[in-house]
Amino acid sequence: MKKIHKVAVNTLIVAMFLGLGGCSGMSTQGKSTAIGAGVGAVGGSVLTGGSTAGTIGGAVVGGVIGHEIKK
Repeated sequence: MKKIHKVAVNTLIVAMFLGLGGCSGMSTQGKSTAIGAGVGAVGGSVLTGGSTAGTIGGAVVGGVIGHEIKK
């Protein structure tokens, strides 16, 4: 089960970086929000053992923090 979790987290990280490649036309604040949401999702997933609620909650909190930092 640990191996599956590591593979899932690594896949999410790779997908996040590939997705951010499409952010070249975004504003700085939009980029920060997207990065914060991605990092928050990974962090929430890791901290809660892969729970869906933890991943979504982490994404929301990370997105808000990323949005507020670049105001």
